Amino acid sequence: MAAVDPRSAILAMICLVWTAGHTVADDDRTLTVLSWGGSYERAQQQALFEPFSEATGIEVEVDRYDGGIDRLRQAAERNDIAWDVIDMTQSDALAACNEGLLQPLDESIAAPSPDGTPMAQDFIDGALTRCSLSHTVYATVIAYRRDAFPGTRPTRIADLFDQQRFPGPRALQRSPAANLEWALLSYGVPREELYRLLSTDRGLNLALQRLESLQDVHWWEGGDEPVDMLVNGEAVMASGYNGRFFDAMVSREAPIDILWDGQVQEHETWVIPRDSDNPELAREFIRFATDTERLAAFARHIPYGPARHSAATQVTTHHDSGRDMRLHIPTHPLNARRAITKDHDWYARTLDRVNERFRQRLLEPTSSSSQSP
Repeated sequence: MAAVDPRSAILAMICLVWTAGHTVADDDRTLTVLSWGGSYERAQQQALFEPFSEATGIEVEVDRYDGGIDRLRQAAERNDIAWDVIDMTQSDALAACNEGLLQPLDESIAAPSPDGTPMAQDFIDGALTRCSLSHTVYATVIAYRRDAFPGTRPTRIADLFDQQRFPGPRALQRSPAANLEWALLSYGVPREELYRLLSTDRGLNLALQRLESLQDVHWWEGGDEPVDMLVNGEAVMASGYNGRFFDAMVSREAPIDILWDGQVQEHETWVIPRDSDNPELAREFIRFATDTERLAAFARHIPYGPARHSAATQVTTHHDSGRDMRLHIPTHPLNARRAITKDHDWYARTLDRVNERFRQRLLEPTSSSSQSP
């Protein structure tokens, strides 16, 4: 008798449960998700969206998003919310929630673990906020071209700012997040003091001055841009998301390495816009997409740490290459030794003020130069 694939059996059980709870009318509905494109969205398609459609008969449409809350603000002002679910960083989710742009969530949004552990105990600390539920932990990191530095290679975040020892163009996100933290780390500021110092004018000015000292900076917005800049040789060092760099290393055989020193970890969350047309369908999707099996499957496609303990223990190998994914997720002990946990509350409180200072000091002076995303 042939062995039964346990994953197939679990998916079949999910399909039966979902089919029993949905009518023919449900099958004609569409779930619209705002997400991040590129290799990240491809991983979602394979691990989340396609299985959800298979289980429910509900089509998933995806719109492209590059972060922030301005787009949601503008849509709310026009009373024109086109999305049912948004994949949003936790700091942006907190800011949007504070402005009343999102619907509140509670513990019923997620299923218990397979062994019955309640979601409150199975999810990592801080995963459930008033308006968001974390699904993964990702990291913003620095990556570099190996062939640009054939001798001594970068080993610490301060090397990002040392263009004498490590010459060449940099690619940095058009955002204060991570850039400010790295700038202060390069002065030797302890990780525990970063946000206290950034809360002062002196600390913020120190960080901005360090960033101003960089020459030949290309500012990026979309998550695939820094990967392309590294691969094409437009930059020798670039900030970006660890999963995108991993995908380039595996699928494109790009000659790049990740510098884990100073990685900035953040929760990625699911949120529901305040005026979503399908809030119940959105909740059903979130419950499905944050199931233990789905989060473990997602981590087999892109190396982000699952926000559930029960899923983290099931992370195995890369779906295509067979690489051990545990060695590539930000939360692995070897990678997380000098990690920074992004202060979501600090960014939510200071979002507009810090963005404006960052824009005035770093983006406006170079708006007419070649330093554009």
